Amino acid sequence: MSSAAEYLPARRTLPSLTKAVQGCHGCELYARATQAVFGEGPSTAKLVLIGEQPGNEEDLQGHPFVGPAGRELDHALEQAGLDRGDVFVTNAVKHFKWEPRGPRRLHKKPSSRELSACRPWLDAELELIQPEGIICLGATAAQSLLGKSFRITAERGKRIRGENSAWLMATWHPSAILRAPDQERRHKMRAELVADLKSAAKALR
Repeated sequence: MSSAAEYLPARRTLPSLTKAVQGCHGCELYARATQAVFGEGPSTAKLVLIGEQPGNEEDLQGHPFVGPAGRELDHALEQAGLDRGDVFVTNAVKHFKWEPRGPRRLHKKPSSRELSACRPWLDAELELIQPEGIICLGATAAQSLLGKSFRITAERGKRIRGENSAWLMATWHPSAILRAPDQERRHKMRAELVADLKSAAKALR
């Protein structure tokens, strides 16, 4: 498998990366996606939120976190006192990986090879933004940055010093909250996500 590295523009800005990612064939996921979905937010953002990959709505609209999980995230950010317009929101993988289920397209977890192939886009985003903090939403994003042995159940909400100057934290992906087996579990995970976002907001002040 090739990598996204050869598709990155020579002059890197968020607009140039956003345009260039549409031509990326660094892995096979581009072939079945409507479009690539790049990160969005200010280049001066102190906080970057990283999910796994675009979902069905994101793939169709071309923007990150605009589906049900995005609405869940927006609500959590609001409760935590964070303005979505102040944070940069992106995904570890830029194309929607899916499998058919009747008329629906259901999310399918990206492989480690696909995560690795797409990593240059994420690295370029982080290099440009230079955030103070990075929050990994869900296990896939967390393991891509913190190693395959990382477990959200054990390490959720803890700030970890990253390789560069930014600290990292992992918490629940909003879609995991929506998939929770019962209302009690959903309520608990939702409260933990908000608490982790509040902790991140406090660390940035």
